[in-house]
Amino acid sequence: MGILKVFFNNTRKPEGLLGRCMVGSMNRAHAALADWGISYLPETGPTEIAELGCGGGRNIRALLRKYPAATVAALDYSEVSVEKARSVNRKGLQAGRCRIIQGEVSCLPFEDGAFDLVTAFETVYFWPGPTESFREVYRTLRPGGIFLIVNESDGEDPHASKWLSVIDGMRIFDGDQLARFLTEAGFSEVILNRNAKKHWLCVLAMRENSSLLENEELGGIS
Repeated sequence: MGILKVFFNNTRKPEGLLGRCMVGSMNRAHAALADWGISYLPETGPTEIAELGCGGGRNIRALLRKYPAATVAALDYSEVSVEKARSVNRKGLQAGRCRIIQGEVSCLPFEDGAFDLVTAFETVYFWPGPTESFREVYRTLRPGGIFLIVNESDGEDPHASKWLSVIDGMRIFDGDQLARFLTEAGFSEVILNRNAKKHWLCVLAMRENSSLLENEELGGIS
């Protein structure tokens, strides 16, 4: 396996020195995408948030800033990612506003109905199932809760397929596929937003009717 393939395979589960380099680069490279996705969330409302597949932790900090009254429970199955995320969010940890743990999305270590918002940035490509993993998210959401998925590839960019041969176990889903998986997992409403020029995809899935989205304008394809 060439060094570049080894490096990019750390996208899935960062490990060792190359993994540490990867999580730092992901924090920078995916910032614009993450902020675009976060812009579709309501300005107020969530107080208990889960950030799944948190990577280097940049988006934990962004969510804490957007929702100053909220706390964030973050999870990643990479020890390197957890280490980096804790470093990036040292102040949030010290203030008791976040906790960052190692774990699996297929068996979330959270109680039923623990959160009113769950987020997943650039990560569902690697989730087991993913319908089964989405059921776990559904279980941990309160009635009216939101599940936000943000992907750099909307499944309609022919150039994105090159990553499938570079990153082991990666699967790229289009919006209709994700909507089907989410509906199978129990979500009652799924809203798809795309940046057609960049092939970015933002998915909002609601457990029952979400009061958090009332009176909020949700954009469509741009």
